[in-house]
Amino acid sequence: MAITAEMVKALREKTGAGMMECKAALTEAGGDMEQAVDILRTRGLAHAAKKAGRTTGEGLIGSYVSPDQRAGVLVEVKCESDFVARTPDFQALIKDVAADIAEAGDAASPAWVADPAGPVQTRVAATIAKLGENIGVGRFVRLAGDMVAVYIHLGGKLGVLVELGGATGAAAQHEAVQTLAKELAMQVAAASPQYASRSEVPADVLEHERSIYRAQLEGQNKPANVIEKIVEGKLGSFYQQTVLTDQPSIRDPKVPVSQMIAAASKAAGTELTVARFARLKVGESAA
Repeated sequence: MAITAEMVKALREKTGAGMMECKAALTEAGGDMEQAVDILRTRGLAHAAKKAGRTTGEGLIGSYVSPDQRAGVLVEVKCESDFVARTPDFQALIKDVAADIAEAGDAASPAWVADPAGPVQTRVAATIAKLGENIGVGRFVRLAGDMVAVYIHLGGKLGVLVELGGATGAAAQHEAVQTLAKELAMQVAAASPQYASRSEVPADVLEHERSIYRAQLEGQNKPANVIEKIVEGKLGSFYQQTVLTDQPSIRDPKVPVSQMIAAASKAAGTELTVARFARLKVGESAA
């Protein structure tokens, strides 16, 4: 297939490799973007592609956390202009939609949100009539567990929910736990991990990474056991990029997130874990 300038640009944005290298990789891969990424990585010309989607449109991320901090909601509400996104009516809509989803609980589904007769679309229709601009509810996520913390960044363009396991009773109100929850949410916002822990990384993803690392070592005439040791070492860097607990803290790169969790656990006298997290950015599609 013909390799277009747009395809080359997209690959370059994904990998940071040069234009000519990107074009050559796409040509070799027959236009397959993911295969082209692997070709560049094998040649040492790119890191793993980040899972950032393409940003389109305007809007804001709304949030809701229950008074007991045991449930939280993030919701993306889209509109046509940033001007409308900053109006009091649009801001009120976001809060109300997040609260509606929280109140619905497990009944909140994409179909429920899209129901023209439901509470969400009724609010949306009224706001459209008032502001004269198309408005839609995009993605949403609801987390419920021992403790949930929220962080909204970039003036409402990015939101994060983090669910902490083990944060129950008095421990949930401990200053160290409250601080940790906020820090973890900020970490997810800034470092964009894909998994909460190593155990969440799918086996096929790990094997794919290993295959890339083995391909990088081809022709070096190293013993098989040495190659596997090097491969496992390289996986450590992969974990630091993609796994929350392995990431270096955004506050102090010398301190891994796992150490932050251990310190808060000790201070509060409970074993804390990151059960789940969610990160929504306006216009960003899952990659």
